[in-house]
Amino acid sequence: QVQLVESGGGLVQAGGSLRLSCAASGRTSSNYGMGWFRQAPGKEREFVATINWSGDSRYYADSVKGRFTISRDNAKNTVYLQMNTLKPEDTALYYCAASSTSALTTLSSLYTLWGQGTQVTVSS
Repeated sequence: QVQLVESGGGLVQAGGSLRLSCAASGRTSSNYGMGWFRQAPGKEREFVATINWSGDSRYYADSVKGRFTISRDNAKNTVYLQMNTLKPEDTALYYCAASSTSALTTLSSLYTLWGQGTQVTVSS
């Protein structure tokens, strides 16, 4: 059974950093794009970052550009989201997802496998 498991969330003060990890189990192929999304209470889920299958192409939401970095280690079947200079508005449940394409995509409808989420809370 294929699963995505996120970890690394927590409580951090504004200006701090966290690194989220997303490990894929039961899936040996790396030929798929990966993405991070987030959902704050009372808000719609929103795109955060995406990376293509090889890891040499990335795309970010404007709200996190310059502060967050997405990366992947295909040998470990793991994707990371390094989050720096965190702001209270970054508080949300963060999900990783695997897409149905090897390229970049911001469309949640193209992501076919989702993790359970990890909570990030940034205090002011």
